[in-house]
Amino acid sequence: MKPVLALIPLTLVLACSPRPETPPSVAVADAWCRPTPAGALAGACYLTLTANVDDRLVGVETTVADRGEIHTMDMTGGVMRMRKLDDGLALPKATPVALKPGAEHLMLIAPKQQLAEGERVPLTLKFAKAPAQTINAPIRLPAMPGGHSQEHGR
Repeated sequence: MKPVLALIPLTLVLACSPRPETPPSVAVADAWCRPTPAGALAGACYLTLTANVDDRLVGVETTVADRGEIHTMDMTGGVMRMRKLDDGLALPKATPVALKPGAEHLMLIAPKQQLAEGERVPLTLKFAKAPAQTINAPIRLPAMPGGHSQEHGR
């Protein structure tokens, strides 16, 4: 019986010890970039981010443009305006945040090449808490309502 009693303090210590915290991470889904015409001054990419803790998307880098920026679009006085989000984009815990056309999105400023449909764009996403992630977003036309791409019917 004494060996069993000796295990009680150890069991209590283990039960009361803080559990190791899950490291911050961000799931990336549905990434894609819009094709650009030759000589375009900018390109746009879209994706959905879901963080496992409150976090922020604070930057984006790519080798296919001079720089990447996080932007938002809104209507002000009947005019659609786009602006850079200098402080990044909030990613509330367990809440998918969709970067999409007409809303928050990633801008590729001064592309070094045409973004051609069927190719891929490397994007390194930087977060306030989670480690940076590099993804390869396909370049494609946006889906039309009903799930068809714009090239349907060409």
